[in-house]
Amino acid sequence: MINKYLNFITLVTLTSLSPLLFAATNNVKLPIASFSSESLDQWEDQIFKNKTDYKLVQLDCTTALKAESLNSASGLVKKQRIDLQSTPILNWRWRIESRLNTTNEQVKEGDDYAARVYVIISGGLAFWQTKAINYVWANTSSKGTSWPNAFAGDHAVMLALRSSADPTGTWFNEKRNILADLKQYFGEDIRYIDAIAIMTDTDNSHGKATTYYGDIYFTAN
Repeated sequence: MINKYLNFITLVTLTSLSPLLFAATNNVKLPIASFSSESLDQWEDQIFKNKTDYKLVQLDCTTALKAESLNSASGLVKKQRIDLQSTPILNWRWRIESRLNTTNEQVKEGDDYAARVYVIISGGLAFWQTKAINYVWANTSSKGTSWPNAFAGDHAVMLALRSSADPTGTWFNEKRNILADLKQYFGEDIRYIDAIAIMTDTDNSHGKATTYYGDIYFTAN
């Protein structure tokens, strides 16, 4: 069984990180993914089993990232240190075109998601201290449900922002206070995150999924 979480950890913790710090002002907008500008700069492939196809496409009069997964598990990761005291709010939008056939995504055999966005806090050389929150488009779990990752346990929290109750083929805008979420789910005041990752994966359920991701950015509020 492929440990998708720990592979992302390895990529982040074994690579040097360059801190990017910004003053806390109300008009700060810190780009992470500028897909609408047709850019994939600094996003790196991470392949676990087969390759999810990621490419920039035109959709609804803008450019978005299209992810097509067929019995595959691979993601994109961007290593960028973010000061959450300056820009704690993560913003993005996403849409899925179909639902997966998973029966229980909270176990290893069902650890597949049509869409997920990770925030990762590196443990450095002490990789076992690395933490992550996975914001997922769930299939069998209700919106607002959280649970430990099936592979990584309490070091990685899964949080369902969307569920099977949400329609397919529709854009949804997300806005999360990462500083507050880290405090809630890990009980710690964590100032920095070290990477963002996205993934559409279907390797455990042997299914397929088509998903679109819009721009990803941090703001002060």
